[in-house]
Amino acid sequence: MSKPLLLVLGDQLSLSLSTLQNAPADAVVALCEVAEEAHYVPHHIHKIGLFLAAMRHFAQALREKSFQVHYSALDDVDNTHSLIDEAERIAQQYGCDEIRVARPGEWRLWEAMQQRIDATIPWRLIEDERFFTTPDDFSQWASGRKQLRLEYFYREQRKRTGLLMEGDEPAGGKWNFDHDNRQPIKAALDFPDLPQHGQDALTKAALADAERHFSDHMGNLANFNLPVTRKQALVDLKHFMQHGLSQFGHYQDAISDTAPFLYHSRLSAAMNIGLLSPHEVCAAAEQRYYDGDVPINAAEGFIRQILGWREYVRGLYWTQMPDYKSANQLGFERDLPTFYWNANTDMRCLQRAIQMTIDNSYAHHIQRLMVTGNFALLCGIKPEALCDWYLAVYADASEWVELPNTLGMVLHADGGLMGSKPYCASGKYIDKMSDHCQHCRYSPKQVTGPKACPFNSLYWHFLENNAERLNKNPRMKLIYASLSRMSDDKREAMRQQAKSFLAQLETSTGYGQSSHTQGYSRTTSNVAIKRNTTSKSDTNKE
Repeated sequence: MSKPLLLVLGDQLSLSLSTLQNAPADAVVALCEVAEEAHYVPHHIHKIGLFLAAMRHFAQALREKSFQVHYSALDDVDNTHSLIDEAERIAQQYGCDEIRVARPGEWRLWEAMQQRIDATIPWRLIEDERFFTTPDDFSQWASGRKQLRLEYFYREQRKRTGLLMEGDEPAGGKWNFDHDNRQPIKAALDFPDLPQHGQDALTKAALADAERHFSDHMGNLANFNLPVTRKQALVDLKHFMQHGLSQFGHYQDAISDTAPFLYHSRLSAAMNIGLLSPHEVCAAAEQRYYDGDVPINAAEGFIRQILGWREYVRGLYWTQMPDYKSANQLGFERDLPTFYWNANTDMRCLQRAIQMTIDNSYAHHIQRLMVTGNFALLCGIKPEALCDWYLAVYADASEWVELPNTLGMVLHADGGLMGSKPYCASGKYIDKMSDHCQHCRYSPKQVTGPKACPFNSLYWHFLENNAERLNKNPRMKLIYASLSRMSDDKREAMRQQAKSFLAQLETSTGYGQSSHTQGYSRTTSNVAIKRNTTSKSDTNKE
């Protein structure tokens, strides 16, 4: 009779996980804290704290469900600090004859695990059923299509799940209410305060370990307030449904100079590590609409982010990897600006978006797409550098969701597979949607000169530089028509303004280091763990 090791990864903290279903009585469940996973990009300390605390709480929940659990902690002297090696070590220790694991969130792990299928202790990879769709579902939908457009995928998922459907028709008479969801920031808005989560002894110990081992990473744990248990995540879900969702639709694209969360749910991290299921989150939003508590544009816009976009980018990731990760269709070569690590810039929108990221390991989707992302696009930041940054700094960043959003949607590096045109904009967009510009030394109304918003000249410079690739795009016809009508003198002035700015832009090869110094990069040998000399209790050795 088989005795499997059931490996549960840090983003699989769900009792409904396929790996755990119908487990033999003598199965051993393994959760592993390994330095390799914490260091391959310099993850924000809130993100590390979230994973450590949530994994330890989930191990406790499994024990309460009578599972036999082995937990490899950072300070365990026999911890190999490599996920594959550690799983095989534990399997051998317990006499297991197979290692079972659900599909991980990154291709590199999937590939490494597939290479061990015929190992001495074979690996058995199981599909992760916690999503609305599987990669095979997406592959079947994509087969034969010239363009993989989200809207068509989303409509099929609505029909298949019945979410916000009234018979064969969409609730409210339309599939998409995005047009109603673009209101800018207003001074009179009153944003709900987030619930404050208490920290029990297990959480405090996890955060202390994160601080001890990763104090040189971005962020400060003093204001850590992410949910680390399912109970805490459910509190956040209920709070958003009652206090945020009704206004989320109207203001989901608005940007605030002072409020990092606005009406956003901040549920993505909890969903991405398994504390909440996308099914229950969408069902809760749908119920609020049918109860008459929120308008259709709010419920539909929110559900579209999960049922549509989240599933779409995951399907795209798994069907396009591994080649997708090396795509760079616009040929970008610039390193990441140094201020992405420290917020030291006098461009107010970027300073606030990055500072909020440093403070909270969070920025909402428009800050990511139209502020930090738009700037990186206009400056020609190479995809690897920007993708590593987004993966490192956001608590909700798993590669399956981060990579398509960053490489495809932000940088248009996949040649338009995800988006039919680049999401580029001048300072006028940020001025319209935010209250940043009134606090900035630059003017969004000026294109050249010492007070001109850098976004403006960079925008036209980007269009000029990439005209050969983009000017035949039907969605950019009007933009290029405007460019062609400009006088040669005006175009030359803008060109020189942009070139001067880019020439003075300090860039970084890694965490907070300028490009001419050796920085904190993924090639840095920094996987050694500071050993704790105090003895570990037997609870970490189960």
